[in-house]
Amino acid sequence: MTAERRVDHNQIRTNQAFTITLLALAFVLDAPLWAAFTAAVMLISAAVPALGLFSRLYQHLLLPAGLVRPRVIADNPEPHRFAQLVGGTVVALGSLALAAGLTVIGWGLVALVIALASLNLFAGWCAGCTMYYWLHRLGVPGFDRAPVEVTR
Repeated sequence: MTAERRVDHNQIRTNQAFTITLLALAFVLDAPLWAAFTAAVMLISAAVPALGLFSRLYQHLLLPAGLVRPRVIADNPEPHRFAQLVGGTVVALGSLALAAGLTVIGWGLVALVIALASLNLFAGWCAGCTMYYWLHRLGVPGFDRAPVEVTR
């Protein structure tokens, strides 16, 4: 029998809030380096979750201060990491476009991630997680986790 897998969804929501805030500030202030920094944080978080800046702020600052509470539920972490990887890659591509002077494309890619992160934060729908589970359903190697069945 396999142990139930669990994920703190308030940690994910906190990551989304930081991502949205930093990317929106990058756009408003016309600061492509902030977008690149956010991309780096997202990619590092996807590759090595324990090193994720936003997660560390959540665990070591926001939780101890009582500003948020954990909401740990049955779930797989892999789809969320995949979503972080996709989002970080899109922001990195946007940052490269901005560096190349392709401002409409660059900020457009950043805006796409803001929109999708907002859908996750405010509506609870994760585009990257949906992609992960579609790839799982298609039998793509590496996408080996099926959605967790929730029993009530």
